[in-house]
This record gives sequence, structure tokens and C-alpha cells, in this order.
Amino acid sequence: MTLRAVLAFPGDLDTPTGGYAYDRRMLAELKALGLDIAPLPLGAGFPLTSPEAVGRALDRLAATAAGTVLLVDGLALGALPAHRLAALGRPLVGLVHHPLALETGLDLETRALLEASERAALACCQAVVVTAPSTARLLAADYGVAPAAVTLALPGTAAAPRAPGDGDPVRLLAIGSVIPRKGYDVLLDALARLGDLPFSLTVVGALDLDPATAAAVGAQAARLPEGRVRFVGALAPAQVEAAYQAADVFVHPSFYEGYGMVLAEALKRGLPVICTTGGAAGETVPDGAGLKVPPGEAPALAAALRQVIADRALRRRLSDVAFAAGAALPGWADGARAIAATLARVGGRAS
Repeated sequence: MTLRAVLAFPGDLDTPTGGYAYDRRMLAELKALGLDIAPLPLGAGFPLTSPEAVGRALDRLAATAAGTVLLVDGLALGALPAHRLAALGRPLVGLVHHPLALETGLDLETRALLEASERAALACCQAVVVTAPSTARLLAADYGVAPAAVTLALPGTAAAPRAPGDGDPVRLLAIGSVIPRKGYDVLLDALARLGDLPFSLTVVGALDLDPATAAAVGAQAARLPEGRVRFVGALAPAQVEAAYQAADVFVHPSFYEGYGMVLAEALKRGLPVICTTGGAAGETVPDGAGLKVPPGEAPALAAALRQVIADRALRRRLSDVAFAAGAALPGWADGARAIAATLARVGGRAS
């Protein structure tokens, strides 16, 4: 029997976020390995969507051919009712970038609902793919997922030239959609404490995913001296590469990361990193490649920024460690092979 699979995802696969970039690349890599896998859009609005949208998504999953392995992105999976997932009669594999309940800005009731829904949905899965070891530990501890059911498939990084890192004043770069979880309000609070230092900050990332947050941080940035901070929106890949090459320090103030693909990309280019320890970020960036602070703490972030901006020799030491760490990062094919083996195992068991 030939294995047939779909990668089911909510929204638009071309959305410029790390999670969607992972899905796009893994879909391509799995096809390159010879797997019969197709994209399956489930509709917009997840995870906090209407019952009608949930019903349409389940109908699309049910319309797949019998025996098709369903690899379902967790952004949708965790919002789908467990009893309906079980009734599909298809081999089911979850793809968890990070648990839904850990998104920043949720009220306690919504957080509890998402946690319960995702735990039930994961119990319906024959296997779960995660993008970081910390997520595997979290699912085992808090979501009842057996460690033996988990496949680790790290994001890959492509070859890239080392950034010169020779700017004066120091050029800071942040990459990530402007949403509450990314912590740009904390970053701007930290930068406001550094008025005596010369620097600039460029923020690359979608501005339309949470317009209220984008407006708030835009107003916050406007209170800093003119020219210090630029929010440039989502950019094409060549423009993103140019931004990396023009940077001296990469800063990532996120409250939580399932992996932090941009952190790995910064390491690949030898950029010193200042990041939080939220989620997997503290593991993605090895000690010695950057400075790490607790999420949400502007004074600690300001202190780390001050140290790196003011000390060129420190930046060079961090850069050397970052570049060596980046050279050791896995490629995309490594993760794709792990996912392919899991899909084959689950599909074979089902048949």
C-alpha cells in the first residue's frame, strides 16, 4: 500500500511567520523525499474561530481518501473537538510548534479552554511532531503525551554568509510578527532606558496580524528620538537577508518561542544574540553566543543591551561563538526524514 498523507493547516500557507515557514519548507522537503503528501487548507480564524469554521475544517479532513495520514498543524488541531477527530477514522499526527494556551495576551478562561481542547486532541494522535526538545518535555509533563509518541524535527537552516558586524553606531535587528507574544513593547521600554547610547533598531515582521499591537508599539517607538527605530513590515527573502547582513546584534524579546527559527538564522550569520529564556529560545541560543534574560523584564533587557552595545570586544566574542554554533545546526532534510519515518510508521500501523 502506498503511503498517502496531507499536511493540514489553518489560514494561508504563505503567511510570513516562522510556523508557516516551517510548514512550507517541510512540505517541500517531504515531497523531495518521494512522499505522496499534499497541502490541505482548513480555513482561517484558528484557533479562536467559530463552530461553523471548525465544522468546515473537519469536513475537509473527512473528505480525504481512506487511509490518508493526517499531519495537522497544532494551530488548528488543538481547536478541533476530540470526538470528531476520533470519528474521522484516519491515522492522525499532530504538529506542535508550541501549545496554544501559551500565546501571550489570553485571558484565563480562554487559556484554560485551549489547554483542555489541545490535551484532548493530542490524545487522539498516534504520534506528535515537535520542533524543539522543550516542547516535547512540556507535552509529556502537562498534556499527557507519552515521550515514545513524540518525534523531534528541528527546523533547518540554509547556508548563509557571516554578517560583517562592523556598524557604528551599533545596528540592532529584530525579526518577528508584531503580535503580543513577541514582546516588542518590552524591547521599546528597554531601549528608552538607553538614551545616552548610539544605536538603531530595525524590526522586520508582519504588521497586519494584530493591528492593535502594531499601533501601540508604533506609538511607543515614536516617543524615542527620530530615526532610532524602524518597523519595516514583512520583507521578501532577499530583503531579509540584506537586513541580517546589515545588522551588528540580533535581539529577540519574545515571551515564548516553540523554537525560534530567526534565532537559528542569526546564529548562522554569526550575529551576537540578546534574547529571553521564554520557551525554547534559551536552548536554541547556546551559552556564549549571546546574553539571555527573563521574558518581560525590561530592566534586565536594557542592561544586556547596554553591555553589548557599549563593548565591541564582547560583540566579537559572542559573534565567534554564534557563528560556530550556527555551523553545527541541522539542515531541513534532517527534520523531514524524521517526519517521513513517523508518517510511514503511523500509516503502516493503520493499514
